[in-house]
Amino acid sequence: MTATHPTHGTPRARHGTAAAGLMIFAAIMLMIAGILAIMRGISAIAEDQVFVSTPNYVFSFDLTGWGWIHLALGVVAVLVSVGLFQASTWARVLGVGIAGLVLIANFLSLPAYPVWSVVMIALTGFIIWALCTAKKGDI
Repeated sequence: MTATHPTHGTPRARHGTAAAGLMIFAAIMLMIAGILAIMRGISAIAEDQVFVSTPNYVFSFDLTGWGWIHLALGVVAVLVSVGLFQASTWARVLGVGIAGLVLIANFLSLPAYPVWSVVMIALTGFIIWALCTAKKGDI
């Protein structure tokens, strides 16, 4: 007779828990990325001195313009992350979309704030991966 341990679930149960963890990870990280984008947008709108001026870059935008773009993306990211906590399908789809837009915005603003842009690109890549990996109904 084989004894079973209550702490060890079936492989399917453990997979469901891991996928739910990915969704929670994505929701938390999208909220953090959104809050950071809001802060970055506010500091760019206020024309803070933390940004580098690069006049000869292909994608040259006004710093205030970048600030408004990051502010808007951050607000939408925070709202979508609230939907992710409620396990909404629309939030997963919009989460992938908004994370992709945040990734693109950070790529285009590389010259203004290079190190932080690379960190945010990596973070949003993980968010997209987590949202695309988890299965429906895992939370």
